[in-house]
Amino acid sequence: MLDKLVKQWGPLAVASLAVGELALPVIVAALAFEHIGGYAPCHLCLQERYAYYFAVPAAMIAFGLSFNWPGLARVLLGVIALAFAVNVVVSVYHVGVEFKWWEGPAACTGGAASVDWQELAEQLRQTSVVRCDEPSLVILGLSLAAWNGLASFVLMGIASWGVAQSGPGSEHRRRGRKGAEWPSR
Repeated sequence: MLDKLVKQWGPLAVASLAVGELALPVIVAALAFEHIGGYAPCHLCLQERYAYYFAVPAAMIAFGLSFNWPGLARVLLGVIALAFAVNVVVSVYHVGVEFKWWEGPAACTGGAASVDWQELAEQLRQTSVVRCDEPSLVILGLSLAAWNGLASFVLMGIASWGVAQSGPGSEHRRRGRKGAEWPSR
């Protein structure tokens, strides 16, 4: 079935649609864990969401562009792949912080710093810090940061595949404006 879709729509459209449709439930789940489940995200968790906030609408735009402006769609899908590559790095860093392999950012690991005690007491009253070095939820032995790293790696791979399969010399390269058609239902 995937072969049929790739032949009909081209790899740019298929990869763009797949990235958008797979990234959306990931970010919805993260928001549900936060707002429904009560699992407050740490500083690094919030940073890891940026790729999804960008990729979902960008993938849908790339899908639309892939039929008439494949060059633009290819660039946009490449940027999406890059965003998820960065997200993989941030996720690996976050998992390392959780396992205490290295220090995390001072904003969320509770590192000792020399501060004025009155100033510290006032800051504590005004903010609640969610620690990055303590996973708030573990599913099947993996923290949400680890799951995010895996999801980001898969999404990066799909986007990269779409870019690579639509490049110069590819048998799937779209013809551009002439002959490109919107998918039929």
